[in-house]
Amino acid sequence: MVNAAGKFGPYNQPGPAPTASAIGVGHARVLPLGGQSGSDLVRSRIALRIRLRVVRPGDRLPDAGVLAEELGISEITVRRALEGMCQDGLLDRRRGRAGGTFVAQGWDTVVALTHDIEEAASLDAFHLLLECGLVAHGAGEVPAERLDGLRALVEDMESTDDPAHLAELETRFHLDLAEVLGGPGIREFAADLLGRLCLLLPAPRPEAVRERNGCHAELLTELGRGATDRAVRAVKAHQRSGHG
Repeated sequence: MVNAAGKFGPYNQPGPAPTASAIGVGHARVLPLGGQSGSDLVRSRIALRIRLRVVRPGDRLPDAGVLAEELGISEITVRRALEGMCQDGLLDRRRGRAGGTFVAQGWDTVVALTHDIEEAASLDAFHLLLECGLVAHGAGEVPAERLDGLRALVEDMESTDDPAHLAELETRFHLDLAEVLGGPGIREFAADLLGRLCLLLPAPRPEAVRERNGCHAELLTELGRGATDRAVRAVKAHQRSGHG
């Protein structure tokens, strides 16, 4: 059964669903650098779950059949991906009545070996293009109340000092922004990008998130006003502030 809160966080903003061509995206599984194989998709979505603190090191993952249904790929592909992650030390397989597949306690140490600044820069540039397109398409078209959930995330980022929670909230902001401006399918596309970035970059430093949160607030203000150019500038300013 799929989590009622959504696969990778609550879908609390139903949002319009413009066609992919309206924002320059051809398909929700088409990514730069050749896209993701089924195994890569499993890896990146598990990494995204961990960034969102849906699961944490030591937690049991859903069964392979559940993950296969959620991701729209075959169960055998999921099983092979999980086995590969176990071999890499990212996951642990336990047998017996209380067994299953668990996030390794040493997840952070092992995943650091997959960091790749060059590939991350390419994906980050693509994410910037996606968000600029969404903002240009949606500025002035989104009812003010549909931005309330995003504003709440901005406020939460201002009020927490927990680095892991800050990283979680910022990731949720970008997922929710994609859904508000593009619909659930574009949220899934953004999840593909952000999940890969979770594998390629360390979690952002708190001071970097706080700096970027000012861009989040400005973006929402300009979106509400329908000021397309200023909203796009806020997205670009966010990207220039870097990943910390």
